[in-house]
Amino acid sequence: MALEQDQFASSLLEQAVTELSRLPGVGRKTALRLALHILRRDESEGVALGQAIIEMRKGIRYCRVCHNISEEEICPICADGRRDSSTVCVVENVNDVMIIERTGQYGGLYHVLGGVISPMDGIGPDSLTIDSLVERVAQGNIKEVILALGATMEGDTTNFYIFRKLAPFTDVKITQLARGVAVGNDLEYTDEITLGRSLLQRTLFSDSFNS
Repeated sequence: MALEQDQFASSLLEQAVTELSRLPGVGRKTALRLALHILRRDESEGVALGQAIIEMRKGIRYCRVCHNISEEEICPICADGRRDSSTVCVVENVNDVMIIERTGQYGGLYHVLGGVISPMDGIGPDSLTIDSLVERVAQGNIKEVILALGATMEGDTTNFYIFRKLAPFTDVKITQLARGVAVGNDLEYTDEITLGRSLLQRTLFSDSFNS
């Protein structure tokens, strides 16, 4: 049962619970527990938490090249001259970049879409950074695009849309993760060993519908 406003002895507590419950996966009961936990801790800890969130929100931007999070105009990955700039791995969100980096099996660049095509959720191609990806490929430096979206219906739909958009660039190889990633899974729920192997054993995307 949802908590009613008159159950709160403090309007400040109510405000904190309301804001915390906006976080994904946090209901009002969990938000209340978090708020009360913060109250029980030393005041300096609560202030430090609030300050860290404010500084993060003000200081972090999105890389103008790949749309990964960054404190500078260009993120550290794009700015690293040791990375393979001829290979771009397309992922759904920033979290996926972190997951792939933890595998230690990939040394190229990234392109963060900011989601996947999902008409039911009102997300179309124009809501994503697909046009930006096409512009990067059109510059002629990219030789391979790895489609590393989750093995879901929305992920597959987005993969195919990108494949069609990049079809005119016949000299660019378009690959996808090997199906060691279980169908229906996002990268977030795939272990690092499986994901690393899927990267190394990636296949041509065209093979997925020509076979």
